Amino acid sequence: MEEHRERADDDSAAGHGAGSHREPAVRGSVRRLRSAVLARVGVDRRALAAFRVAVGLVLLVDLGLRARNLTAFYTDAGALPRSALAEAHPLAARLSLHAVSGAAWSVALLFLVAAVAAGALAAGHRTRVATAVSLVLLASLQARNPFVLNAGDKLLVHLLAAGLFCPLGARWSADAVRDSASLGESVRAARERRFVGPASALLLAVVVVVYGANAVGKLRGTAWTGGEAVEQVFRLTYLHGPLGGLLPEAAPLLAAATYGWLALLVASPLLVASAGRVRAALAGALFAAHLSMALALQLGVFPLVSAAALLPFFPPFVWDRVEGAVGPTGARLRGATESVLVGDPRNEGPRNRAARVLPARAVRGRVAAVVAAVLLVSLLAWNGMAAGLVDAPEPVAATADPAEYGWDMFAPDPSSIDARFLATATTADGDRIDALYGDPVAVDRPPSDARAYPTARWRKYLTLLADDGAPARVDPLLAHLCDRSARLAGEDVASVTAAAVEVDVADGGETRVGELGTRECRPR
Repeated sequence: MEEHRERADDDSAAGHGAGSHREPAVRGSVRRLRSAVLARVGVDRRALAAFRVAVGLVLLVDLGLRARNLTAFYTDAGALPRSALAEAHPLAARLSLHAVSGAAWSVALLFLVAAVAAGALAAGHRTRVATAVSLVLLASLQARNPFVLNAGDKLLVHLLAAGLFCPLGARWSADAVRDSASLGESVRAARERRFVGPASALLLAVVVVVYGANAVGKLRGTAWTGGEAVEQVFRLTYLHGPLGGLLPEAAPLLAAATYGWLALLVASPLLVASAGRVRAALAGALFAAHLSMALALQLGVFPLVSAAALLPFFPPFVWDRVEGAVGPTGARLRGATESVLVGDPRNEGPRNRAARVLPARAVRGRVAAVVAAVLLVSLLAWNGMAAGLVDAPEPVAATADPAEYGWDMFAPDPSSIDARFLATATTADGDRIDALYGDPVAVDRPPSDARAYPTARWRKYLTLLADDGAPARVDPLLAHLCDRSARLAGEDVASVTAAAVEVDVADGGETRVGELGTRECRPR
């Protein structure tokens, strides 16, 4: 029904000027309003398809990056065994599938299942099932080690949850090819139109809320409004990405980047308040900014997740050009996919299958719309409380503090502390090596020679540990560093010492060292 109404609205909007004298003014105003809402809340189904492919690929990249430290972060032999997780986050320890076993093979198996689900999501094969499985396994993986997460991880979960209520497989997917062949041209024609409803509003709102809340936080500080924030960020060497150390240290250029990013955040409500080329230009500028972050800063998958989240905002004329550029290649790919899927024995004929499938889909669609509407209201209310725009009701405040779950990336001001980590292992022969990297170090290595972090997740884990120094997590970390350094050095390690090093870049480079602990290592 929503799709039928959308077509009527588009037709009436196109011919409004010629026939307005025959219609009551009120009816014409209502139709113009519907058309305006459609242009802003509706999402082109090809945009949903591009979003689906991007999210599937991001999930695969995320799994690949995490797999490098599978033992370190997700097993009992790593820095956070299940006992330490249960002490810090008992609910996460009970709910995470990845915490059922502390063995590496068990976690690796779940990684493999998640990779298969992510691949199916990208291809659009059994899309809703693939989305649900990906969501459950991603939430479970994040619960297994909450100390390595950043804003991108939280956003990815929200995007998957919102996408579960959207027809992500309606275009450019194995599902679309199979359904158009078995259910007929009516299904294909319906999938040409934009998707609009509470679910599309929820997907768009997830993104705009992140930008809006972060803009509010940055405006409450002084570094962003004073044009100094980006320069402060690039003073933090531990955040440097592949090109981070190569950027020119020109104050006017960095100030322009500060004001430019802040302006994009402040303008982010236009992603839903505008339409057409204005919306496309704003989404494109944010998209390019996030890709540049991936090169300049070590932020894990955050830039990729953010770029994928912007795809649903691009209007139909963008996807018309994309399809035009793909041209015959896309047609050949569709033909090849159709030749494989049409022979599926479950395709018992267009009429029979349509009579069975379409009513069930209509019921699921109505239920999904109601649930999405509830989630949309909850999303807006929660983030309003997190940003301090509205007061949290007493039942909410008694359970959790929404402010602790806000989107405060570099807000209100970037940190002035360049955090590093000093981990030194002493071998049985008296040699000293870096416990994280395995290379030899001088006996009198000064704290200023502390290394940065192997990965963004190591940085997150170690900086959080330096802040609280929880013994339940320090001891397993030192035990893991014993094993890690022995493996890297290829010889027995006698002891490991770990210390957090802080360099205050805003106070003349003052260096502070906080020792986390020392551990005697057992010979292998």
